[in-house]
Amino acid sequence: MYSGSITDIQGLLVGHAQDHAGSTGITVVLVPNGAVCGVDVRGSAPGTRETDFMSQGKAVQECYAVLLAGGSAFGLAAADGVMIYCEQQGMGVRTDDAVIPIVPAAVIYDLGYGRSDIRPNAGMGYAACINACTKVPQGSVGVGMGATVGKALGMKHAQKSGVGTASLQLPGGVFAAALVGVNAFGDVVENGRILAGTQKNGIHINTAQHLLEHKAQVEFMKGRNTTIGVVATNAALSKDEAAKLAQVAHDGLAKAIDPIHTMVDGDTMFSLSYGTRTADMNALITAVIEVTRRAVVNSVLAAGETK
Repeated sequence: MYSGSITDIQGLLVGHAQDHAGSTGITVVLVPNGAVCGVDVRGSAPGTRETDFMSQGKAVQECYAVLLAGGSAFGLAAADGVMIYCEQQGMGVRTDDAVIPIVPAAVIYDLGYGRSDIRPNAGMGYAACINACTKVPQGSVGVGMGATVGKALGMKHAQKSGVGTASLQLPGGVFAAALVGVNAFGDVVENGRILAGTQKNGIHINTAQHLLEHKAQVEFMKGRNTTIGVVATNAALSKDEAAKLAQVAHDGLAKAIDPIHTMVDGDTMFSLSYGTRTADMNALITAVIEVTRRAVVNSVLAAGETK
């Protein structure tokens, strides 16, 4: 597995919470002092909250937490618990009347993996914040509890995936890091080899090739997909520069997931800039693409169902 985690960006914390009976969960990235934020939504079936705040041209510059949740649209309710925790800690945009936590969120569809009547809620969101620390377990935890990949032939032919993280250091003490919840329709690949994906009789079928041959079954259209994540750096960036990192993070997804950004995926990537380092933007972009790719690979290696 690749080394490093998103908490190598000092000041960031990660917390998981999950329900084992429901095989669903959430992962929250906390930034107690706030971070410059960005977002880029590429999938065709996204489920998100507060992404308008994070888009370019909007007045709000910072967020204090990012939520990655299972439960499809139901899972967005967990953001309420994250907001309550942040408000109690004084984390948010200060107005004359209140502290308003900005908590963007995105969800994956995992309702078909466990019990569909058990979904992340505000209590789970609050619990993940309580659990937040610098140690980041990977695999089938948090948002990765019910995550799977390779669904061209339906869930019975999919493999387990999960949550993964990785980081790398550039000259000058600049870090780039990523954390992803991988629940893709496509396969996870590395160096031309399928690590996890659609299987038939115990053999990977190569989802992309399967689609090109027009053999995909209608069952996969029911959803059950989407990869979501956060990339972060300790370099000081503007909101436009942070948005660029969210955009190129999708290139990292494309290097590790094939096919990516389908009509049944809701792929969404957030970005956080928290720090004072000065970085060459081209080098940072390259690093973000690579750590995102590594985090995707780690998500299936840690889940333990690779071939």
